[in-house]
Amino acid sequence: MSHVGVPRGTVRKRRSLALLTTGVLTIPVLAGCSSGSEETSRGVPQDIAPAARETVTDGSTVNWAVDALPVTFNAFQADADSATTRITGALLPTLFPMDKSGQPKLNPDYLESAKVIEREPKQVVLYKLNQQAVWSDGREIGAPDFVAQWRALSGKDSAFWTARNSGYERIEKIERGADDLQVRVTFSKPYADWRSLFSPLYPKEITGSPDAFNDGARTTLKNTAGPFVLRSVSKAKGTVTLARNPRWWGDKAKLDTLVFRAVAAKDRTQALADGTVDVADIDAATADRITLARRDRGSNGQPPAHGPGSEITPAAALRSWALAHGSDEDAAEIAQAAREKNRKAVVAYATEQKALRDFAVRKSLEPAYTQLALNGESGPLADDRVRRAVARALDRQELAQTVLGPLGLPAKPLGSHLALAGQPGYKDGSGALGDQNTKEAQALLADAGWTRGGAAQLPKDTKAGSEAEKKGDKDAKEDKDKDTKEGAEAEKETAEDAKKDEDKDAKTEKTEKESKEEKADEEAEDEKGDKKAGRSSEDSAASRDEGLYIVGEDNKPGAQAPAHASASGASGLHVIAPARTAAAQSAALLHQAGVLGEDSTVAAQDKQPGGAAGAYAPVGTAAPAPAAAKGQLGKDGKTLTLRFVLPSGPGSQSLRSVGDKIAAMLEKIGIGTEITKVPDESYFKDHIASGEYDLALYSWPATAYPATDGRPIYAKPEPATDGSLLVEQNYTRVGTDHIDQLFDQAAAELDEKAARELMKQADARIWAAAGSIPLFQRPQLVAVDKKLANVGAFGFAAPRYQDIGFKNRQAAGSPADRKK
Repeated sequence: MSHVGVPRGTVRKRRSLALLTTGVLTIPVLAGCSSGSEETSRGVPQDIAPAARETVTDGSTVNWAVDALPVTFNAFQADADSATTRITGALLPTLFPMDKSGQPKLNPDYLESAKVIEREPKQVVLYKLNQQAVWSDGREIGAPDFVAQWRALSGKDSAFWTARNSGYERIEKIERGADDLQVRVTFSKPYADWRSLFSPLYPKEITGSPDAFNDGARTTLKNTAGPFVLRSVSKAKGTVTLARNPRWWGDKAKLDTLVFRAVAAKDRTQALADGTVDVADIDAATADRITLARRDRGSNGQPPAHGPGSEITPAAALRSWALAHGSDEDAAEIAQAAREKNRKAVVAYATEQKALRDFAVRKSLEPAYTQLALNGESGPLADDRVRRAVARALDRQELAQTVLGPLGLPAKPLGSHLALAGQPGYKDGSGALGDQNTKEAQALLADAGWTRGGAAQLPKDTKAGSEAEKKGDKDAKEDKDKDTKEGAEAEKETAEDAKKDEDKDAKTEKTEKESKEEKADEEAEDEKGDKKAGRSSEDSAASRDEGLYIVGEDNKPGAQAPAHASASGASGLHVIAPARTAAAQSAALLHQAGVLGEDSTVAAQDKQPGGAAGAYAPVGTAAPAPAAAKGQLGKDGKTLTLRFVLPSGPGSQSLRSVGDKIAAMLEKIGIGTEITKVPDESYFKDHIASGEYDLALYSWPATAYPATDGRPIYAKPEPATDGSLLVEQNYTRVGTDHIDQLFDQAAAELDEKAARELMKQADARIWAAAGSIPLFQRPQLVAVDKKLANVGAFGFAAPRYQDIGFKNRQAAGSPADRKK
């Protein structure tokens, strides 16, 4: 999970095991949710077109798309990304890679054995290395490499810029065993996840000094120990080229070269069709195109019945032809240009579709899950009742179906933060929070003080009008007298305005026959307005600060605002829209604008007692909710509106669809959402990590070591010396001391069964805290040249790069070099 970057310097040491009982979240239902037998679950199998090595040809090149060239080849730095992980996996030792079920499995290419040989007085792990394992320079892999990596990642030397040190800080010493092929690691305190250490393992030449670690491994790896070696990096071409390692002692790599090529998500379809890449993660739209291309294989050269031009009807085509060949030269020229543009688009699309027939879509579930994150640092979501209400409003089954159903993948909501379906220890802990229940969600909000009329109510300790503005004044009596005088003056002004309007309406009645009915409506409005005039003077600064928009400062209710009002200092319409309520107020204003004619008059059919709906109100009155937001909850003059941040990139369409559905579900219980779509490149850094959101959707990868990798994600934030929060990777800012204690206990528990039980208890409490709501395991769609074997949607398992190659004795180079 630690591949998600954190700014350098934010990683902190493990906290004390002490449990502060005042911070423990007490949830009675947890007693029945955290114990019992392990839930039987089956994950979705990987889809890689497996083939025996003898059926895979030797030679050739495969081009594999990555999002971008890695910024660093050092997997332990903060800016390491998925490309770093993918490439170093083919170059460096991983001692315990994950298998198909998401469990760590000993890698015999590097280890003969590794096990705990002592528990008392201290834990000791003995590694027995494969005697053939050597670095690409010929040196044996041994204890000096383990020692150098421990010292670099222990956190004791700040000269090493590391993003994580989990587990390494627990090591007391590393020493040579009975011979050079044995490494003894002694821990100062027990560590259950010891298998997570030393993967990837770097040579001592990189981890032995801060300069080599910080800078030397960012752009190159001169010494490696995998089935491939790093041949070259070309920023101009956007490629990282690996070549077969001549010193590799394991199964010989089937490929001569493996090229990782930077291709943006939006360019993947074109790159596949051009033959630029052979393997690429794709979105659902590209997967659909490949499926259609293979379906159209027997079309006998006919243009596809989809794509550009497929929506043109025969009648439209006939009109286009007539225009292109008509007597109007200008229209003909435009029509001809449009027809030529469409013809070229159809030809290009058909060419791409023909090339896409050579690919297959391999699909599984990615070892990662998407969650709804609720920022509990401030605002309404700081109240756990509001967070739980949000969670109880969600139909997670519907959300999973939205993303996974159309792809033919099992659409089941995820039930755990710390394990995925199919992994040992997976158990649905969502019962600690409760299933979707609208009434329960509404009850939680009511208990938190959010009510239907709350947006129109001032805080209980806030007085109206000038009395609020002069709060704290020593002479309260003077304030009261002043309010009374202002109210009387406002009533007088309102009455005078009403009389002028009546006179104006009377004159209009003589020339316009239909105005009789409108005049009656306006008189009714004026009568209602006169009754409220005394209250209209209570336009307080306090109410403005509460995010309300105030209208009618010097205009009677239902009357037309003077044209000069906005130009003068006394505007007829005041809008105060903090970020949390801007969307709802904008909708209200748009509704108001919709019922006004071009001359700012109210249409007859929209006239109601008191004026057009949502258009006018006495000074100090909260704006009514727009039609779409009727019933929105509020408290102390504020509507319950949450900032929902979503990525805007072309590859995030499914995420935005999920976001829209969540917004609709929340609207049903009276919660408004202010959706903001931001560029993908700034989504995480500028919004999620910085806490500039209330709701957000993002993902965490799976792990075989939840006690280690899950802790920084769910650890309770601690205050820093400058007043900020140290959140590690807990971007929801929600945590408890009890959750932290359970993680620490599990990390020190060497009994696997007992450790998993502790993790189930932690997961139940994470559910109950309602800072993170797991939705579904992410789909994994990979376009692969159909002649390739042992590559595709790997699921949990790490790729075996040495097994990847072309089937059926394909001539070396021909598939990969096509159209180059």
